[in-house]
Amino acid sequence: MDPLSDMLSLLRVRSYMSGGFDAGRDWSIQFDRHDGIKFYAVISGECWLSVDDVSDPVPVRSGDCFLLPRGRAFRMASDLSLTPLDGAIFFSTAQNGRINPYNGGGHFLSVCGHFALAGDHADILLGVLPPIVHIYKESDKEMLRWCVDQMMHELREPRPGNSLVIEHLAHMMLVQALRLHMAEGPKRGPGFLFALADKQASAAIKCCSTSVARWVRASARWT
Repeated sequence: MDPLSDMLSLLRVRSYMSGGFDAGRDWSIQFDRHDGIKFYAVISGECWLSVDDVSDPVPVRSGDCFLLPRGRAFRMASDLSLTPLDGAIFFSTAQNGRINPYNGGGHFLSVCGHFALAGDHADILLGVLPPIVHIYKESDKEMLRWCVDQMMHELREPRPGNSLVIEHLAHMMLVQALRLHMAEGPKRGPGFLFALADKQASAAIKCCSTSVARWVRASARWT
């Protein structure tokens, strides 16, 4: 395997929730801290994203995608001055694998996934990612559009095998978002994750990672 695939396999990424929500004109939802990685793709509309310990809120618009890999509490809202609804209350009645309406719907639509990291080495990935990985360039969004369109089709028209297809699409979207983030390496500075995008560095890491992966898997059998 290539280094990124090997690293993700060691982390044992699995999607345990995926779906979407359709919000009305004036809305605000506060989300508590979370384990793993949350992923959002905006289908239509726009909103503000505010993440704990990140100084400035981020505007997200139709076609944008973003990852939240550090587990920090965050808010999504049409207006950040509105009193937010507790996301735990809203999603306590939401259906996994479905589009769930909020405040009447019709003005903001997104699909999302929540990835649990079942491996013992989650910090390897999460430690090299910023609090927000925002995919907003038109050329980058085009690369994710097929996955997003397919997921929307599955969410709107459930068919046999629906849950498995959505899970695989969510994994594809996660890997594609990480690829696009890695491609920004020269602009964002040095780092292990960006080294995976460099051909020479990646080749060296691949040799090392093969040995490390074998050692980790062998160790796991004896623990």
